[in-house]
Amino acid sequence: MADETKEQEAATPAAPLLRVVNPDATPEEVAALVAVLSALGGGEAPAPKPRPRWSAPERLVRRTLPHGPGGWRASGLPR
Repeated sequence: MADETKEQEAATPAAPLLRVVNPDATPEEVAALVAVLSALGGGEAPAPKPRPRWSAPERLVRRTLPHGPGGWRASGLPR
């Protein structure tokens, strides 16, 4: 039954986003209005580009050195 309702919703046309009220509007005027409104956007913003890890600001912060015997050796090992 759920598939039938999804099919019915997909088959019904969506309400128009723009309705021309003035009957004197020419097709050129309507096209200009549609062009301006579509240029304004209103769609989804593009996803931000991922930042490379090598230039991340948190890499500039130094970590504390290990304490105790062998700490100097552990300080040179990667995390």
